[in-house]
Amino acid sequence: MHEIRCPHCGTVFKIDEADYAGLAQQVRTAEFEMELHARLAEAERAKKAEIELAEAKVAQQAEAAAAKKDAEIQRLTSELDLADQAQELALAKASEAAQKKVAEKDVEITSLRSELDKASTSQELAVTKAVSAIQQKLGEAESKLALQEAEQKVKEASLKESHSKEIALLQEQVEQYRDFKAKQSVKLLGESLEQHCETEFNRVRAMAFPNAAFGKDNNASSGTKGDYVFRDFSEDGVEYISIMFDMKNEADTTATKKKNVDFLAKLDKDRRDKGCEYAVLVSMLEEDSELYTGITDVSHEYPKMFVVRPQFFLAIIALLRNAAQETILVKAELEQVRKQNIDITNFEAELEDFKSAFGRNYNLAKRKFDAAIDDIDKAIERLQKVKEGLLGSENNLRLANDKATALTVKKLTRGNETMKARFAELEPPQAPDAA
Repeated sequence: MHEIRCPHCGTVFKIDEADYAGLAQQVRTAEFEMELHARLAEAERAKKAEIELAEAKVAQQAEAAAAKKDAEIQRLTSELDLADQAQELALAKASEAAQKKVAEKDVEITSLRSELDKASTSQELAVTKAVSAIQQKLGEAESKLALQEAEQKVKEASLKESHSKEIALLQEQVEQYRDFKAKQSVKLLGESLEQHCETEFNRVRAMAFPNAAFGKDNNASSGTKGDYVFRDFSEDGVEYISIMFDMKNEADTTATKKKNVDFLAKLDKDRRDKGCEYAVLVSMLEEDSELYTGITDVSHEYPKMFVVRPQFFLAIIALLRNAAQETILVKAELEQVRKQNIDITNFEAELEDFKSAFGRNYNLAKRKFDAAIDDIDKAIERLQKVKEGLLGSENNLRLANDKATALTVKKLTRGNETMKARFAELEPPQAPDAA
């Protein structure tokens, strides 16, 4: 059996020796007969055309002279002989060409048979090599698979042992955690959660929040305070986000379980009192609740408020801060306008303070001036009374002086015999006359 590939379509088919010989004979006979018939048909067509041309010329020259006609017939006869010779020569050439082509086909068929034999041998060798290579690879794969299975068994054993240790360690940690929570008071529980959040924040502060402020809310001027306040600032120092935090935790053995909603109203009040934009309750309460599983938006009850589990503490800060960073430019402009308004307000306030202080000072001075005028008027009135009193005393003194001036001993002793006797005793005796 031999395989023959078609040089045009690439189809491969098998033939035996008898078919191959018959095919070769058919190729030689068919091609030769085809070429021969083609040449004969061409010669016949040429001869027929020449005859028809000659007959036409004879018909046209029928009226010519007989001698010319004979000569023409003779010439045509000669040309016919030449055409026969050309036909015979063409048949000989066609036969020679057909034989040459048959010889070439024989050579080509021989070459194809040789190539088929080589291809068959090469194919068998390639198949043998491929099978050998596949068997070798299969053996290597089986060895690797066996080695991998052994390694997998070792790894599984190691993982089982490691997981057993980890499970035991986790169980021990759970027991320690339960014991720790059971021993803690409510205050210590809250402080442990606060310390956890503060530690988590400080761990990433330098990298994630370089301009932020995060610390305890120590301002209780409004009556209450939250746990922590977060504020972040732009490079220009403009505050663009603020969050009030409250941390809630409780022991597993607490008889009366608190709920997250119990603390939302106070947290909202603290947020508004401290001028914070958002409020976040970091809660370990209601551990079995399907509502509080991660970040829960409760803004339908209180504006801009969220309840989060401790593991989402940094995530809620990052989400709110990233959302607020788009408003930095707007808030910077608002801050500039606010400062301008504050300057105007401060000027107006200072002017009002000056006017108020000036009014108070004027009123005080006026009251003192009025009091001084009243005192002066009262003093004048008192002095007038003193003057009138002095003038009255002067009249009395003048009258007394006049009376004193007019007073004599006679007036004093008039009607008083005793006084007259006394004054008489005091008078010196008179001397007697000398005559």
